[in-house]
Amino acid sequence: MSTSAQENLAAKSKEYAQSFNQGHLASPPGKKYAVVTCMDARIDTSAAFGIDLGDAHVIRNAGGSARDALRSLIISEQLLGTTEILVIKHTKCGMATFKNEDARGVVGKNLGPEAEHECKDLDFLPFPDLNDAVKDDVSFIKQSKLIPKSVAISGWVYDVQTGKTSQIV
Repeated sequence: MSTSAQENLAAKSKEYAQSFNQGHLASPPGKKYAVVTCMDARIDTSAAFGIDLGDAHVIRNAGGSARDALRSLIISEQLLGTTEILVIKHTKCGMATFKNEDARGVVGKNLGPEAEHECKDLDFLPFPDLNDAVKDDVSFIKQSKLIPKSVAISGWVYDVQTGKTSQIV
């Protein structure tokens, strides 16, 4: 039995494939940059950030965390030639609404004590202040020995209410 999400995927994929003509694009991003941003469904990275198919690697995770994205950033830069990283967090982010112990408590309540124990050492990477979180992530990448100093790194905030993006660092 398929779900509505699975049915939508199958239908939209078939529709998309009928006019798809971008199979020639190379795996390395054409504009040689990577974006780390949040998985929030309100962010349309193509429209909001002007990213066309093949332009950039877009790495999404809860909170747009550079720490969570480090593995992908290393691959993007070392194996696929990116030379710039844009960290883009956003206003009204859920990651600013809880602490690690809150998330662990929800897991325990919903999934039981074994699940809660399994995530006891997991850092969900919440943050209390948006601009500080952007600065911290940029600093984390810049201080990492895994990303060369030659890679340009900047930090931004996307406003989910206005659609505007502002540079923080």
